[in-house]
Amino acid sequence: MSEEIRSGANAPAEETVKESRNFIENAIDKDLAEGVYDTVHTRFPPEPNGYLHIGHAKSILLNYGLAQEYGGKFNLRFDDTNPTKEKSEFVESIKKDVQWLGADYEDRLFFASDYFEEMYEVAVKLIKKGKAYVSSLKAEQMREYRGTLTEPGINDPNRDRSIEENLDLFERMKNGEFADGELTLRAKIDMASSNINMRDPIIYRVAHMSHQNTGDKWCIYPMYDFAHPIEDAIEGITHSICTLEFEDHRPLYDWVVKEAEYPHPPRQIEFAKMYVTKQVTGKRYIKKLVEEGIVDGWDDPRLVSISGLRRRGFTPESIRKFVDLCGVSKANSSVDYAMLEYCIRDDLKIGCKRMLTVLDPVKVVIDNYPENQVEYLDAQNNLENEALGKRKIPFGRELYIERADFMENPPKKYYRLFPGNEVRLMYGYFVKCVGIEKDENGNVTLIHVTYDPETKSGSGFEGRKVKGTIHWVYAGEAVPVTVRLYENIIDEEKDVYNEDGSLNLNPHSLVVCNALAEPALKNAEVFERFQFVRNGYFCVDCKDSRPGAPVFNRIVGLKSSFKLPKA
Repeated sequence: MSEEIRSGANAPAEETVKESRNFIENAIDKDLAEGVYDTVHTRFPPEPNGYLHIGHAKSILLNYGLAQEYGGKFNLRFDDTNPTKEKSEFVESIKKDVQWLGADYEDRLFFASDYFEEMYEVAVKLIKKGKAYVSSLKAEQMREYRGTLTEPGINDPNRDRSIEENLDLFERMKNGEFADGELTLRAKIDMASSNINMRDPIIYRVAHMSHQNTGDKWCIYPMYDFAHPIEDAIEGITHSICTLEFEDHRPLYDWVVKEAEYPHPPRQIEFAKMYVTKQVTGKRYIKKLVEEGIVDGWDDPRLVSISGLRRRGFTPESIRKFVDLCGVSKANSSVDYAMLEYCIRDDLKIGCKRMLTVLDPVKVVIDNYPENQVEYLDAQNNLENEALGKRKIPFGRELYIERADFMENPPKKYYRLFPGNEVRLMYGYFVKCVGIEKDENGNVTLIHVTYDPETKSGSGFEGRKVKGTIHWVYAGEAVPVTVRLYENIIDEEKDVYNEDGSLNLNPHSLVVCNALAEPALKNAEVFERFQFVRNGYFCVDCKDSRPGAPVFNRIVGLKSSFKLPKA
């Protein structure tokens, strides 16, 4: 969690490195020093009502990182208190995401629903203490009685029900005698509080819904603000690390654990969420994209859901680095998506093989190359990592190059192939364009070139120079592959949302190419990552690839204008 920073080139050697602590670490350090807690126990408590996104990664890694830093424990706990929106599918996806990010919860997997019995007993305790009562108000009436930010609320007409009547009604609620919304259990706190969350909040409601974990055992369910502090207290959580929107809920959190009389109450600390520019993270919007078929499920590679990033080809290491660079603060801010792209490039540039793939092919014939001859050229797998070695790639008379690497009438400073110009074929020879063929619409269908056999790459040729080098694949052994090029699903030239609240979608967020690749890529395995020369970094899709027919997702392009801020 902490990082080392340099204090200046002129500082004494023993003072050159200092440790930077964030405000959460400082708070924990103080708690431990003062004996408030003798350990650190954190948790990540998702609601299983959707898939996780990049913002959740910050919370996962922060909570897990704190537990690791202090030699404590980390729990994964599902806050499954709302069966109307929860699914087992979401539970399984979240477990997979947390494990993939490297947050090891081992045997520390819990569910709020495991504690429903104890939560019910706490509610009964509050009734007996005169701290909770059953209300008959309907939802719209409750809103009227609640008051506003500037005006206090009005006491519920049922606020002074006797303890005996409240106990009877609450048990009957549990037994299924009332319809959804007919009765609620409210905490009795203060309807005149300046904090609206403390104005007798609902802590239990009737909901005749089957629960993904407990089935039909319960027809009343606790509200999140009541359940969450109890869950933390039961599990022995010391520091409940939440996002800033829960800051106004902290007094209620503290009230619940105090009135429930838990001996070692946890401490809630809030931090700022991580917002990524021009990205869709709201579950409501992602759900809409999924249900309307605009994206290919919650794991569509255009989404910044964790499963979408994994499918696209991002690594857990790159996301951990991204979260670390973003830091921890109390102030909301947005992070440029380009920083995440920087992190994945930095992670892949040393470990990926550099392969030849042509995304938009046009055929080339080397007129003076011997027919039926095939030679195998040496290709370096990664120029920055000699340990990845070399491979052999086939070369012959007929090739394919990128259509964009040829122009019949080029502008100035165009150094690729055009009539009369000479370029180097990567790993191969110098070739010169001597003619072209077109179809009836004027589109170039074939490029004729001649080659100079003295200019073979690696031969030591020191004659004339050429300014352009282009990549290619040998037609005789080229493998057809599907390549997907992704852009931001949001139109970056516009605001994220239209005036009606809908998303400003980019119609070009996905382009599918029928590409040709060198033969070594035919048997690429799911999640294998490569650099395609001049086209970016790509990953084999885990959903649509088949043996011998890989589908490649572009993770990120090769270049970016993003620069890491100076420390």
